[in-house]
Amino acid sequence: MLHGNDYGDSMHWTDETGRTYGRGMSPASTGASITVDAATTVPVSDTSASDSRMTPGGPGYRRMSLALFLAGVATFALLYSTQALLPLISGEFGVAASEASWTVAAATGGLALFVLPMSALSERFGRRTVMTASLAVAVTVGLLVPFAPSLGALVVLRAVQGAALAGLPASAQAYLAEEVRPKALVTAIGLFVAGNSVGGMSGRVITGWVAQEWGWRVAVGAIGLIAVGCAIAFRLLLPAPRHFTAGSLRPRVLLGTVRDHLANPLLRRLYAIGALFMTVFGGVYTVIGYRLTGAPFGLPQGIIGSIFLVYLVGTVSASTAGRLVGRLGRRGALYLAGGTTAAGLLLSLVPSLPLVLLGLVLITAGFFAGHAVASSAVSKTATRGRAQASALYQSTYYIGSSVGSTVGATAFHADGWEGTVGVGLLAVLGVVTITVLGSVAARRSPAAIAA
Repeated sequence: MLHGNDYGDSMHWTDETGRTYGRGMSPASTGASITVDAATTVPVSDTSASDSRMTPGGPGYRRMSLALFLAGVATFALLYSTQALLPLISGEFGVAASEASWTVAAATGGLALFVLPMSALSERFGRRTVMTASLAVAVTVGLLVPFAPSLGALVVLRAVQGAALAGLPASAQAYLAEEVRPKALVTAIGLFVAGNSVGGMSGRVITGWVAQEWGWRVAVGAIGLIAVGCAIAFRLLLPAPRHFTAGSLRPRVLLGTVRDHLANPLLRRLYAIGALFMTVFGGVYTVIGYRLTGAPFGLPQGIIGSIFLVYLVGTVSASTAGRLVGRLGRRGALYLAGGTTAAGLLLSLVPSLPLVLLGLVLITAGFFAGHAVASSAVSKTATRGRAQASALYQSTYYIGSSVGSTVGATAFHADGWEGTVGVGLLAVLGVVTITVLGSVAARRSPAAIAA
């Protein structure tokens, strides 16, 4: 990956080895690519009249935006399709929450393990090709999930589905960075992220209400059919790439970049913070259905599914994270996010539905704010190989989701909701401890950037 730097009248690119290329040696002529945050291969000029990349109002932009929005909806609706249904899955297979939670953990774990390999494949075979293949496999598996004869078969299918879905986050932002002009890139990525949140929220809400009438199998089947429609529309709408340049897989270069990122103390802290925040979030939302179906609440499945509308709070808190960092600094924003999450966890212990819901609001707001701060800091910290830096963050983030789902459910089985809250509070304590270590590192080396 190369990074463009404008020095007066000349443009230079610097690769991973420090080699510099002049204006006469463009990425096309060298076979190299430019990295912008989590994406790759971006043409350099944004002001040239010959720039054929998409821009709002221009040809193909609306089709591209809608296509990636629908891809985001399909991805996250499928990824978390069983989370709101765990009490029903437990009932049918006669298993505890800790066992049923593997239907969520297997999917997020599969995504976490395969996001780096998928990012490498997209460099070789193209973004649209990898995204199309990923969605095709994921929706095919989604249509098989309702017919799983056992919990073990269901978990295996969900793991395959998660691994397939890894091709979307690994490729979508790279496609946007290559095909959209830089000034419009933030808006375009925002639409894709909006699709992620809408898919994650609507998938849980839809499955909750459908399952209340016809059972969990029909519910996940409905999500599978919705995802099929989204996948077909995505493939028909997404414009063919015009600025992609295939590269070699070069595992040695990829592994070297990953090793360098993992050797960076700040990036390691940011990866851990993202994983710990997601441990809280994954545990709470995996177990909340069990808490609300039991005494003293006894809520029906449809209402429990609608609880996930609380995600809208997270959309707001994530969008304000930049202002928080501006006022409080990165570490101050992380302290506030962790404190808000901890307050929500403690409030949810009270056996009162309004207070439990308020607790979920605080947990959700704190999580999304902390996630936004940590993930944006990764892109700012990585000076090269930003695609791999982002992929590593996604990997640890979804590993946190898998750990939170399984450990949170196990704690619930052993000690009830108090056990799940205890796991969440330990994770928040981890966030605070890591952030304090960042503060200590900053004092010892003021020139260093510390989380």
